[in-house]
Amino acid sequence: MARTRQRDRDGREPGAPWDEVVPGLWIGGHYWTDPAGELRPVVVEAEFDLVVSLYVRPGHGPDGGVEHLVAELPDAPLTADQIGAVQRLAEAVVRALAEERTVLVRCHSGHNRSGLVVAQALLSLGHDREEAVRLLRQRRSPRALTNETFQDYLRSGLDIARLLTGLHG
Repeated sequence: MARTRQRDRDGREPGAPWDEVVPGLWIGGHYWTDPAGELRPVVVEAEFDLVVSLYVRPGHGPDGGVEHLVAELPDAPLTADQIGAVQRLAEAVVRALAEERTVLVRCHSGHNRSGLVVAQALLSLGHDREEAVRLLRQRRSPRALTNETFQDYLRSGLDIARLLTGLHG
């Protein structure tokens, strides 16, 4: 399997399996640190109507009856096709929320890859970029969406980022 995750600077995982960013929209990871400081796996069962996974591990769910969209992405510069996948996933999140479905967007820790998809969904829901990033950091972790390249994608807009990235490919 291709490496999709950069090594965290301090190795700490979030203190919750998932966190609600706005009503119905949750961000999470595959691992979290419990109050005793122990690393715990996050296994999604049927808590959500839609699960978007940007990183996958066998045995981490969701249950078979849950809609599950997967696009394994690196926590690094994305290709034009990968940016397109982020756009499609964010659109699916917005559609699900409009249908009053609950959504979990997850990657390894619930910081950067899932942060990019959630931030793009928030932009589509009418939040500005600064507010989207602030919500992610307030609700999930101060470490959410710290990948500078992903922040650049949001600053320029994913359409432009995709176009520019495609010129270099």
